[in-house]
Amino acid sequence: MPDNSGVKAYGGAGAGRSKGAYQDRDKPAQIRFSNIAAGKAVADAIRTSLGPKGMDKMIQDAKGDVTITNDGATILKQMQVLHPAAKMLVELSKAQDIEAGDGTTSVVVIAGALLDACSRLLQKGIHPTTISESFQKALDKGVEVLTKMAHPVELSDRETLLNSATTSLNSKVVSQYSSLLSPMSVDAVMKVIDPSTATGVDLRDIKIVKKLGGTIDDCELVEGLVLTQKVANTGVTRVEKAKIGLIQFCLSAPKTDMDNQIVVSDYAQMDRVLREERAYILNLVKQIKKAGCNVLLIQKSILRDALSDLALHFLNKMKIMVVKDIEREDIEFICKTIGTKPVAHIDQFAPDMLGSAELAEEVNLNGSGKLIKITGCASPAKTVTLVVRGSNKLVMEEAERSIHDALCVIRCLVKKRALIAGGGAPEIELALRLNEYSRTLSELRNRHAQGEKTAGINVRKGGISNILEELVVQPLLVSVSALTLATETVRSILKIDDVVNTR
Repeated sequence: MPDNSGVKAYGGAGAGRSKGAYQDRDKPAQIRFSNIAAGKAVADAIRTSLGPKGMDKMIQDAKGDVTITNDGATILKQMQVLHPAAKMLVELSKAQDIEAGDGTTSVVVIAGALLDACSRLLQKGIHPTTISESFQKALDKGVEVLTKMAHPVELSDRETLLNSATTSLNSKVVSQYSSLLSPMSVDAVMKVIDPSTATGVDLRDIKIVKKLGGTIDDCELVEGLVLTQKVANTGVTRVEKAKIGLIQFCLSAPKTDMDNQIVVSDYAQMDRVLREERAYILNLVKQIKKAGCNVLLIQKSILRDALSDLALHFLNKMKIMVVKDIEREDIEFICKTIGTKPVAHIDQFAPDMLGSAELAEEVNLNGSGKLIKITGCASPAKTVTLVVRGSNKLVMEEAERSIHDALCVIRCLVKKRALIAGGGAPEIELALRLNEYSRTLSELRNRHAQGEKTAGINVRKGGISNILEELVVQPLLVSVSALTLATETVRSILKIDDVVNTR
């Protein structure tokens, strides 16, 4: 007879009530502690990169490419995180990066500290719901304390904006260049907004162009457009009073469809094909010249050559400066900056589609390549270009990330014009005030236990008093609704006591 002593759980409706049914009471707790441990592991991994004395991480991806950074979001984005709870901290860092742009390491370190506190509270036998609700109360009080600590900021106060950007840059690899990068970041943001009315900053209006070579000292802010592509025709590298056209069609002979072919049987036919091609291209170039264009930007094409040698020869003769291989994602920024409109067909190429600028020239960067600068745009849009230089790829990319963080700090001040002290001051203030707050709540509970049902926290007098006598009242529905919705939300979160993997 087979031995069934090891089977403790049974199917069927009565299985749950049977004496022999196996109930794993420890599993929810194990899942919680597993989630906490995974979250703390992620926080501990980047804790050492926090602040000005923080260390940098060297990250190597699957292809062998190396990144050196101490930016929390960058480190976590490239880490191979498998645990679902740990992934939540990675997403938390991403959310902070989108919302504020800075503080991506701090937010994960704080989350790790809260998880550590959770673990100690759970070990004392406190219910997860109680902990969750207490954290929400502490958050509300914390936001109130921070708001009281804040000082208002005017966007005209350049010194304060510079201090904020410098503080952000001081914890980066490129901190020694903060005296150069801070003014660049502040000026870039101020040039793309109207300080009196702005409530936000679109960072897409600030284009960061990376060019290998030189040092970070060579970084610069350009009011206009900077292109890393080379001038296609060597004859024309500088054009004053530029009329700039941007085309999305090809300046080359048309090709047949994939499944068609043309058979040329004698020299006369071949000669005719070449003559037709020449006439076709010459006609296109003449129409471009007729519109008054003297700088031509050509979008990159994957179907056929965007620019044939013959077309380049004709453009060169007509003294038109040509820049090819313009990326599709750059089109919007180019149009906004120089006031041109992209042209998809030669028939639409007209003078009103052209943008204008004082100067378009190819600039030599002391032996480390060339850049095309288009400056003095006639219809100056609210856009700027930051040229980032670096002696190697790692330094250059870290400089770009650091500038992005500095830009985000200024954007935060535009969105919410208030500053608080740094260097751990707000965190210590919060710890102190929340400790005082918890003692106040203990006193409030004692007063209620003695039957004083209307005793509440008097914010004006800073203590406990009969709130009803102070005429601080609110509808019953508000309290009931808040309690119901909060309870439902926390219950649904608290029901997660298991992790199920699906295929």
